[in-house]
Amino acid sequence: MAQWLLNRLFDTKDQPKPRFAFQGTVNWMRALSILIENGSFEDQKIKDHYEAVSRRNPNPEADTLVFENMMMAFHNQASLVRLAEDSTNPYDVCRSAIISWYYGTYFTCSAMIAAASGSKQETHALTAKVWQSDIVNRGLVMTPFSLSLSSLVETVMETEILAYRGSNIHDLNTYAKNDDEAWGAVVSYLKGTWDYEKWRVEERIRTSREFKALGVDDFRTKKARELRDEQLAKNGVNFLIQAFRYRGKANYRDSIYLSYGDDNSEKIEIFVRDLEKVSRLFQHMAAYYLSKRVEKDAWPKFIADMQANSRLSLDPQFVF
Repeated sequence: MAQWLLNRLFDTKDQPKPRFAFQGTVNWMRALSILIENGSFEDQKIKDHYEAVSRRNPNPEADTLVFENMMMAFHNQASLVRLAEDSTNPYDVCRSAIISWYYGTYFTCSAMIAAASGSKQETHALTAKVWQSDIVNRGLVMTPFSLSLSSLVETVMETEILAYRGSNIHDLNTYAKNDDEAWGAVVSYLKGTWDYEKWRVEERIRTSREFKALGVDDFRTKKARELRDEQLAKNGVNFLIQAFRYRGKANYRDSIYLSYGDDNSEKIEIFVRDLEKVSRLFQHMAAYYLSKRVEKDAWPKFIADMQANSRLSLDPQFVF
């Protein structure tokens, strides 16, 4: 049958082809899931990673922010567990599952920032920047969640991507079946997010007074490139920025690809389970760090209180 709605979208907007949008979404989460299920996120490995983390001086206000954010992350995790359990029609829940996955990730990152520096950001974009300085740059997050690009300048990106990729030939078009294919896919998604973030910065520059004063339409002139690269150098890419883009693709930009066209029910069912697993292990990893930063004995009190007073059906020990 002719795809009437898709044809209308192609006629009226810059609509990505559903197959490629679908691959980018499903294959990235499949790759992340594979990379964390190979033993690298066993409890002892996580403990070893955070062995050198020291407890900070008492800061009740920051600790409260940690606990508040982890309660919110846990709530989104409980939603993911229930969505993953319902395999009757995974298409019905996959978009909602992405939203729960994102907010579980976002609140976990916010909790780690609060534990690191006690700071609180008012926007998602600022949170992503502080996540880089407080957590990623200090080695406080484990691979593959640690992958980042320090700049949006193309030459810097190319050097850093090459260091990650090495001789790996795989990309996001591959539905990964092993660690090698999964690594190629996550590096590919990192580069794809760089391309999107670079475009966003360039579009913002085009509307600036400084750019308009140059009297040009593109970045071919030296002065235009300098103006652009100055801004590109101030931005980068990390896991939280990738997650924010991921949510946006599902909610806004690629409206049709998750529930229309070819039947990929089996992959969508796996996809929802992957979302739950990646979110759970990300929170589980963070919990080790948080427990070593908050005031002594506060973390077990938080877990005990959740077990006694949370109305969610999920036991916090399942995650933490």
